[in-house]
Amino acid sequence: MKAIAIDDEPIALEIIKSHAAKVPFLELKAEFTDAFKALEYLQKETVDLIFLDIKMPDISGIEFFNSLTKKPLLIFTTAYSEHAITSFEMDAVDYLLKPFSLARFIKGCNKAFELYNFRNSAEASDHIFIK
Repeated sequence: MKAIAIDDEPIALEIIKSHAAKVPFLELKAEFTDAFKALEYLQKETVDLIFLDIKMPDISGIEFFNSLTKKPLLIFTTAYSEHAITSFEMDAVDYLLKPFSLARFIKGCNKAFELYNFRNSAEASDHIFIK
């Protein structure tokens, strides 16, 4: 599963990068401190999952994700709990509150991987059986 991480704090990105290296099915393709550079990347590349901070300068993670035409799976990584309801309404796979442990990160990744596999198997099945 290909992923990117977007957070204005370099330390947070290092933690995500370190945790992601321990998840065998996850390939962290890029990390961004600038959401607009991430947007440029997504215009050229396809990813399956985004780890996304909410409170960032210039554009919030919520605004960023809503601006995408093709929406990959989403895991919010934030220090603030007040956007949890919004993330649920946006169909985010998970909402990781900083600082999060490796175990909690892996739990979120496993949820994303299950949904990724379900979506791919549903797309592969191009017919319906009616009894």
